[in-house]
Amino acid sequence: MAADLETDIVAIASIAAVPTILEVVCRITGMGFAAVARVTEDRWIACQVRDEIQFGLKAGGELEVRTTICDEIRDSRQPVVIDHVAEDAAFRNHRTPTMYGFQSYISMPIVRKDGSFFGTLCAIDPRPARLKSPEIIGMLKLFADLIAVHLDAQDRLQINEAALLDERRTAELREHFIAVVGHDLRNPLAAITAGTDLLLRKAALDDKSVSTLTRIQRSAGRMAELIDNVLDFARGRLGGGLPVQRVRQPLRPTLEQVVEEMRAASPDRAIETRLALDRDVNCDSGRIAQLLSNLLANALMHGAADGAVRVTASTASGAFELSVANSGEPIPPATIDYLFEPFYRAKNRGDQQGLGLGLYIAYEIARAHRGTLDVRSTAEETSFTFRMPLD
Repeated sequence: MAADLETDIVAIASIAAVPTILEVVCRITGMGFAAVARVTEDRWIACQVRDEIQFGLKAGGELEVRTTICDEIRDSRQPVVIDHVAEDAAFRNHRTPTMYGFQSYISMPIVRKDGSFFGTLCAIDPRPARLKSPEIIGMLKLFADLIAVHLDAQDRLQINEAALLDERRTAELREHFIAVVGHDLRNPLAAITAGTDLLLRKAALDDKSVSTLTRIQRSAGRMAELIDNVLDFARGRLGGGLPVQRVRQPLRPTLEQVVEEMRAASPDRAIETRLALDRDVNCDSGRIAQLLSNLLANALMHGAADGAVRVTASTASGAFELSVANSGEPIPPATIDYLFEPFYRAKNRGDQQGLGLGLYIAYEIARAHRGTLDVRSTAEETSFTFRMPLD
């Protein structure tokens, strides 16, 4: 509680308008002491004061809360205005005026936007004063509301600053994570791949050794793909989307290369293509290749082993369209809604290889190109279709 009250005192001290408000209150009312007080159930603390009558209370000073009229205002949330204590039926026998020696008194509750009671804007003087006028009461109400608005604004600013700091820390963590994954994991894999390639080409090896080295190469390649997916996940999820560098270019060679690589990796599967590309496409060809590779890998993994995977692409009707389709069991409707979520399939199907990031990254690539990636699944065919405007 003490730390909170200290924070409240500092908050009032940081409002540049408060000294001016207290001066105006004294000038307009003719009273010699004005203060902004923090009032709780057990504390009355002066946050800021203007003392022209040597009342003796400074900022940070306290009064016994039970001896103040502000304690009553905390309960009622209503202002108290006294022109002349000696002539006021409600307060002429009240102990507070006698204890503190004032004859005129005005106090306005300061209530925050959330309805919480902060304290009061109050003024006293040993002489009577004419305070019960709409102008003076309205002025103090306006000033009390203004102080509450400043306090609320300070809270919002602190929340925004904390959020900004968290975002900066997240950005730093993201960059550190990407650097670690990109450097500390990819470099050893590159060394493994280069070493096995050298052995396969130059060493005299028996069939068992060749088979072992080939498996090592494939495992290293698979690990490299996983690292690329994790990096893209970090960039897309934490960095506001995947970066793309769009250039107008022919896409047929890129798509054909991806298909050939997948045929080589799965020689027992049939991959059919129909590419009707009669114009260049403004895109990041590397990312489009990655999208197709992920969709093909998904189709080969989940499609019927004896069925062909079909790749079609076209540049017609002002759009580039790329589709990958396979036969096999349809995707359950309840699953379709979650296909593009990261890690979803890895969590829900233990027989899956990989991290379950392929479709998520394909979706992010589509989004980065201001396109769409849709799925349609029936008993006859499951297809993933990427579409984006050509211009």
